[in-house]
Amino acid sequence: MKQLILASVLAFAAAPLLAQQPSAACEAKRARIEAQISQAQAAGNSREVAGLQKALRANKAHCSDASLAAEREREIRKATKKVAAREKELAKAKRKGDPDKIAQRQSKLDEARQELAEAEKPLQP
Repeated sequence: MKQLILASVLAFAAAPLLAQQPSAACEAKRARIEAQISQAQAAGNSREVAGLQKALRANKAHCSDASLAAEREREIRKATKKVAAREKELAKAKRKGDPDKIAQRQSKLDEARQELAEAEKPLQP
């Protein structure tokens, strides 16, 4: 009987140690969201704060390396499609020869390429 009680006490005490620790990537994502929340609060953007707090709760509840990898792949595909669309728009503007449109489309393409570079960057633990 004493052994059973001792085993129960030890199991109960060890439970927090056995709880799954979030991965370094999930921690990095959480830190990035928390930083964005601070920036949104400083800017007084309550809608953005609410959305980011929802994202933070989801991160705490469901984050895994697999979910982060899937999210990253979706973002890369989305950004790649955007770059391709912007390249077509620039080519069309060049065919028409309007310097203002060319400059505008080049700027949009540069932004899309930057978004793609950000999407391709791994999360830093």
